Amino acid sequence: MSKADLAKADLSKADLSKAELAKQEIDHELIRALAKLLDETGLTEIEFERGGQRVRVARQAQAAVAIAPLVRAATLEATPLPSGVGTVDPSKHPGVVTSPMVGTCYRAPEPGARPFVEVGARVRAGDPLLIVEAMKTMNQIPAPRGGTVIQILIEDGHPVEFGEPLMIIE
Repeated sequence: MSKADLAKADLSKADLSKAELAKQEIDHELIRALAKLLDETGLTEIEFERGGQRVRVARQAQAAVAIAPLVRAATLEATPLPSGVGTVDPSKHPGVVTSPMVGTCYRAPEPGARPFVEVGARVRAGDPLLIVEAMKTMNQIPAPRGGTVIQILIEDGHPVEFGEPLMIIE
């Protein structure tokens, strides 16, 4: 074996021991922060890579619902406001629920089913409000807080952007 071959073998062993060491050094705080981000956004999986170390945090999705695309008459729900309340600017309202991802928004668990919520419905924190389909994964969007749904700002089956206001809970 030549000196170059021996050097390569030693280097491979050094790389292997570094890889093993990196596997042993787990950043528990990063994992906790990513898990908290999953809860806050309603996502089911998140992956993060830094400095050659990759961390993937996933949770088992609650019964994923497959929604077949249907041609539906798109109607934006009339949203009556309580008396004495003027037009609500969604971006400034403290009870706005925004989309945590880009995808297609569905108000019901399956085509033809009743919507998760209607205007005037009382919800508790964690109750499902709607589904955003992203990359063929159905992601239930939970209510961030309890209250009454006063406005629904999206149409069923239409695309939504990250941060787009979906509804207002007061």
